[in-house]
Amino acid sequence: MVKKTLFLGAAALLLVALFFGRSAVSYVTTAVDRVQDQVKGNVPIKFEIDRARGMIKNLEPEVERNMHLIAREEVEVAKLQRELQQNEKQLARSRDEILRLKGDLESGNTQFVYAGRSYTSFEVKADLANRFQHHKTAEATVDQLQKILNARENGLKAAREKLEGMLASKRQLAVEIENLEARLKMVEVAQTTSQFNFDDSQLARTRDLINDIGTRLEVTEKMMSQHVQLSDRIPLDAEESDTENVLDAVTRHFNDQPESASLVETQTH
Repeated sequence: MVKKTLFLGAAALLLVALFFGRSAVSYVTTAVDRVQDQVKGNVPIKFEIDRARGMIKNLEPEVERNMHLIAREEVEVAKLQRELQQNEKQLARSRDEILRLKGDLESGNTQFVYAGRSYTSFEVKADLANRFQHHKTAEATVDQLQKILNARENGLKAAREKLEGMLASKRQLAVEIENLEARLKMVEVAQTTSQFNFDDSQLARTRDLINDIGTRLEVTEKMMSQHVQLSDRIPLDAEESDTENVLDAVTRHFNDQPESASLVETQTH
């Protein structure tokens, strides 16, 4: 779908360039860029993370190919090192033989015996010249092999460092992807949590009511405590009974009114 959109955008850009000129192209280019950004922004992050993980996995064939090339080059370098060592040994032996023939000729003798055979000084001198020419060629060969070996060893070292850097970058990218995935999970958890918008106003009102009830009970308990403390005091004077006060009042009332009592008795009779 994305490729089709980009293809259509490129085709539209080409048509606009042909019919309307460069000024219109800039507008179309801006529109295409916005479409691309919008398409990219609509791609889920989880999908992009999986795509990045797949790209890292696709690096494995390239890593294996480089490892194979390095292993093959290590074999070739080892062979070149053995060849160079062998040539150096032959060159050292050739040098010793040349110096021996040179010393023999410098002795002034005309006949020389080597390995049970007799040679004239002329034959020895000719052999010395031949050996010396071959020795110089061998020295040039050894020098060239040494340069080739140094170059291939340096190349091998650079290849190893590049491979190690590639592996390190691959591991780092894998760690970063894991970190991104962990961050995505945290964002998803935060989004899920934000969806639960509970109305806690009822809880707040209930809490206020409970606090008010507790305050009222505390006040009542405090007042009762004060009343108990006052009731516990020792009475210093005896209190009069209410019943006795009423009886005394009735007696005094009627004793103070004799005439009224006699009138009542007379009317009764």
